[in-house]
Amino acid sequence: MKNRIKKAVIPAAGFGTRLFPATKVVKKELFPVIDKDGRAKPVLQAIVEEAVSAGIEEIAVVTQPDDKEVFESYFKTPPLPKLFNKLSRENQEYCQYLQDLGSKITILMQNEQEGYGHAVFCAKEWVRDEPFLLMLGDHIYSSDVENSSARQVLQVYEQVNQSVIGLNSLPAQMIHKAGCVTGVWQEKDSIMQVTQVYEKPTIEYARQNLRVEGMAEDEFLCIFGLYGLTPKIFDLLAENINTNFRERGEFQLTSCLEKLREAEGMTGLVVDGKTFDIGMPNVYRQTMIDFGSGE
Repeated sequence: MKNRIKKAVIPAAGFGTRLFPATKVVKKELFPVIDKDGRAKPVLQAIVEEAVSAGIEEIAVVTQPDDKEVFESYFKTPPLPKLFNKLSRENQEYCQYLQDLGSKITILMQNEQEGYGHAVFCAKEWVRDEPFLLMLGDHIYSSDVENSSARQVLQVYEQVNQSVIGLNSLPAQMIHKAGCVTGVWQEKDSIMQVTQVYEKPTIEYARQNLRVEGMAEDEFLCIFGLYGLTPKIFDLLAENINTNFRERGEFQLTSCLEKLREAEGMTGLVVDGKTFDIGMPNVYRQTMIDFGSGE
C-alpha cells in the first residue's frame, strides 16, 4: 500500500444554513479570517495553505455546480485591471501567489446535496487508488509545534500505513456535536489504536462505551477534522449510496469510518494544535479573535 499522501479533498458543498443570511451572498468557505501576518483571506485559502504546508501536491475542492465559478475565479483568475492597478506592489505579487495555489486545485461537483459522506464520495474518481488527506471545508487549524496539524497526521500515516484520524479532547457537554472515538494507547496521550468510532454520542453512551484510559471522567476524544484515509473508504461509502442507507436523511461519513476501522484497523492521533469550526456564528466570532493571534 502506498504510504505517502499527496492528495487532499476538501468538501465545500454545504449551504451554510447556520450562518444565514450572510451565506445568502457569500459561501461560508469564503468568509474572511485574519492570519498571523495580518492578512485577510478566505477560510478556504487557509485550509489549502494548511494542506500545502503538509506536503500535499494536489487538492480537490468539492462544491455545488453554482459555486464552481466563484472558487475558480478566486484561485485561478487575476483581478480585473481596475482593481489590480490600485493594489500595492506587494499585493500585486500576492495575486501570482494565489494563482500558484490555484494550479494545485481541482474543482469537483456534488450535483445534489446528499450529505457529507456523499460529498467525499464525489472525489472517488479523482483520488483513484491513492490514500488522501480529508479536510473539513469550514475548519481551520493552528499548530502548537513546528509541524502543522495536517503534517502531524500525514507523518503518522507514513509510519503506520493505515487510516489515521486526528483527535482532540472535549468535555462531555460538547460531545453531542462531534464524532468520538475510544481505543488503546500505543504512545500515552498521543497515538492510539482505535477500537470504536461513534457519531454524536449521548453523555450516557460515552461514559459507558467511550472512556479512554488516563483521561478525566467527563473528557472524551473527538474527531479533530483531519483524516488520512485509505481509498477503501470509497467502497464503504458506495455500499451505503447503492443501498440508499441514510442517517438523519443523508449519507454520512462516520459510520463508514467505523466500517473502515473494522476492515483495516485505524490509528488515532491527538493533534498538537487547535481546530476552529467557523460553521456557527459564535465560534466564527471567536475564531476571528483567536486564529490570527495564535491563541
